[in-house]
Amino acid sequence: MHRIFIQDSALLQRPLVVRDEKAHYLFSVLRCKPGDCLIVTNEKGKSYTAQILTASRKEVTADITGDSVINTESTLNITLIQGLLKGEKMDFVIQKTTELGVNAIVPVITERSQIRETRKLPRWKKIAEEASRQCGRNVVPEILSPFAFEDIFNFPGLQEREGIIFWEKGGQRLSAVTGRLRNADRLSLFIGPEGGFSDKEVNTAVAHGICTATLGNRI
Repeated sequence: MHRIFIQDSALLQRPLVVRDEKAHYLFSVLRCKPGDCLIVTNEKGKSYTAQILTASRKEVTADITGDSVINTESTLNITLIQGLLKGEKMDFVIQKTTELGVNAIVPVITERSQIRETRKLPRWKKIAEEASRQCGRNVVPEILSPFAFEDIFNFPGLQEREGIIFWEKGGQRLSAVTGRLRNADRLSLFIGPEGGFSDKEVNTAVAHGICTATLGNRI
């Protein structure tokens, strides 16, 4: 069954009205027509079944027919702390990690980040929503504005999480680290930019209780 994400305020309308880009997606891309059923999911991950009443390129109306119980989320809450990447690499990371189930993505500006600022946050949020819809998730990951690396340790809740920073210069084997964190329910994963993390950044992470891990001898 097709799925769209909508804002809570849209659910207050009866019938439900979907406009503009999402209406175009339903009508022109998915070829939805009156009588077709779909799942609508709000910003909190609550899903409902709906039946389309009218459909056009600019507006689709639908009748909410009931609750939809969907649970596609992992029990492990993962925050990805990703060194800011240039070009379309960041788009790819957001798309694929959304499909893999991360709950939040925090871009960080590191010593070796080749870009220092970006205006792509709205684009990244759109990519995350499209990836969530495509892979059947009922929650869209939160995408935050970029942080400086030294400020990330003030991120709310980070101290209550276990954490792993991946480093090409050393660290424990991943199997050893994940074995130790087997019972964790909240995890932060640190991934560097194209040039990797600096020694200073890794030492800072370790000082805050983050484990270093290696993926092997190849970069």
